[in-house]
Amino acid sequence: MPMLVKLLIGLIAAIHCYILWFEMFAWTTRGPKIFKNFPADLFPATKSLAANQGLYNGFLAAGLVWSLLIRDPVWQNYVALFFLSCVAIAGLYGTVTADKKIFFPQALPALIAIGLLLIHLYV
Repeated sequence: MPMLVKLLIGLIAAIHCYILWFEMFAWTTRGPKIFKNFPADLFPATKSLAANQGLYNGFLAAGLVWSLLIRDPVWQNYVALFFLSCVAIAGLYGTVTADKKIFFPQALPALIAIGLLLIHLYV
């Protein structure tokens, strides 16, 4: 796996660690500042739902980090592609259903990493 792809995977994992923190621990304080188009009274009412989403983002980050630790190059690529695909799908879904701004920090980096990894594997 090329170093650029590994760096992107590390960056994406870090983004998802931040999302974990944001959704699990700062939803009611930082949420209204980030999602300005949502009613402010929505954040306390959805705190447990956001925490659940944050936990899932933590699992995505863990999977991405795991992919960087695998020594077998074939399995490393498979695991990385799986978790990057999960991130991309989650980002695209969030873009369509929650906020268009989600695309750039979440879906786009994963799609770029997938593209670079596939180029490395098949070109």
